[in-house]
This record gives sequence, C-alpha cells and structure tokens, in this order.
Amino acid sequence: MMMRNLDLTSLRSFVAIADAGGVTRAAGFLNLTQSAVSMQIKRLEEVLGTELLDRSARKVGLTADGEKLLGYARRMLTLNDEIFDRLTQAAYEGEIILGVPHDIVYPAIPQVLRRFAKEFPKMRVSLLSSFTRVLKGQFARGECDVILTTEDSVEPGGETLAEVELVWIGAPGGVAWKQRPLRLAYEHNCIFRQGVQAALDARGIRWEMAVESDSTRTVEASVCADLAVHTVLAGSQPPYVERINHGGSLPELERTKVNLYVADPVHTQAIVALADMIRQAYGIKLVDRSVAGGLAAS
Repeated sequence: MMMRNLDLTSLRSFVAIADAGGVTRAAGFLNLTQSAVSMQIKRLEEVLGTELLDRSARKVGLTADGEKLLGYARRMLTLNDEIFDRLTQAAYEGEIILGVPHDIVYPAIPQVLRRFAKEFPKMRVSLLSSFTRVLKGQFARGECDVILTTEDSVEPGGETLAEVELVWIGAPGGVAWKQRPLRLAYEHNCIFRQGVQAALDARGIRWEMAVESDSTRTVEASVCADLAVHTVLAGSQPPYVERINHGGSLPELERTKVNLYVADPVHTQAIVALADMIRQAYGIKLVDRSVAGGLAAS
C-alpha cells in the first residue's frame, strides 16, 4: 500500500490561516508570501482530495472537512515541536517584527532588545521605526508581531503602558518660541501635529508651518538651529535640543497614551516574552500569561 504523508509545513500554514482569519495575515505571521501560503494549502487539499477553505465569503473560513482537520493539525504540530524541544534542546529560532514610533524608541527599547538577545540568542528582532498610523496599518496586515503606539485612546486588543506628557522643545538657549507667528516643524504624518495646532488656536497664538518633512532628522536639525519649535513626549527629546521653559507663553499640551499591541494569535513563546519585557520596561507588574495551545514554531 502506498504511504501517504502530510506535509507539516502546509499544516502549519493551514492552522495559521484558521487562527488569523485569512491568508494575508497568516502569511505575515509566518514571514511568507501570500502566494507561497496559498500554494501550500492547494497542495494539502490535493493530497487529501477535499477543499479545506471556504473561499465563497469575503472572509476566508473553514469547510466542514477543514474543521475536522484543524484539531488533528494542532496536535501534530504540537507533537512535532515537542520532539524538537526534547531531543535537540534547540533555542527558539526565527524573526520577530517589532514596530515602534521613532519618538519612543529611547530609552526603553534598547534595554528590551539587549535583554531579549541574551535570553533568546537565536531569535532576531527586526525593529521598524515609523509613525503610529503606519505601524497600525502594518500590524493590521500581519506584517508586525508587536507594536507600540502613541495615541489619545486605545483600541480593542491593545493595552496602555503609560500616559506621558507632550512638551515643547527648541534649540538650547533659543528664541524661536518667542516669535509670532510661532514657527513649527513637523513630519507630515506626525500624530501630534493637529492637536498642537488646535491648542495654539484655542490660545489665540498665531503659527505657521516653517518645516514640513518626511524626515525626523530634518525636523530635529531645524529645531536645533533655532528655526522652529517642535513637540515630543517628555523624556524622549534628543540631547541637542531642550525642553522650552516658556513660563505659560505656550499652551500646556495633553498627555498621550503609549499602547502595546501583540499579534493575536501569538505563534511563539518568544513573542510573549518580548511583550512582557516591554511591559516591564514601562514599569508594569506582570501577571501569569499563558499562550494558547498549538503554538506554531517560528
């Protein structure tokens, strides 16, 4: 009788699709292209001679046979991963994508990355530094495993780690903050920009956009040269600028939430550990956190 074997890689993709609710997000979690994941599922369906995914609806679901397979697939993958853990004693290997807005990379993230590298030496963390809007879009598409954001509120699935004051910064000993109209320097996608402008309008302070750029370095250089002022979260200002002691001449700004979002489902214990390290860096006391069964290896 011909031996028939199931491909574990294809099973892993199948479970990821079931957990993520779609091929695109599953591909992001697995660090594969969408076409590669689709091809694996097609081969799995051919081997079993049945359709596993219901592609008729807008959101990909499981057929009756797909639902039958899911439990078996989870058990097979769990057993496979246990064998490797027991017999090879291999450390977690793979890559985690961490997204962080550029203005909160320091001081917490370098400490987190240093600690993570010691505890998971075979795991690689790719750090994406961008704007909150961009990072949330990448996270929604499954392109990031963990992201931090700076927002006025927190969306379902996220948790607030801290609330930080937004402060004015300028050149050391600079006078740009005294000029009217007040000259502002911001990136195009900065999430704080509109709120700051509204606060100035409410105080009747005339302002103008002196510097608009997609480059954070351009904005920082302009502020350092006393050509304009900017706002950052307290404690995150670069060393070559200073917090402006304006004595009430500028409006006090609102506090901003620093939020954490972790991909659901979580596919490796290393992601859980990284998220907990970030929580600890922000002074969050940890509670017991367990990972759902059937974790896919990275």
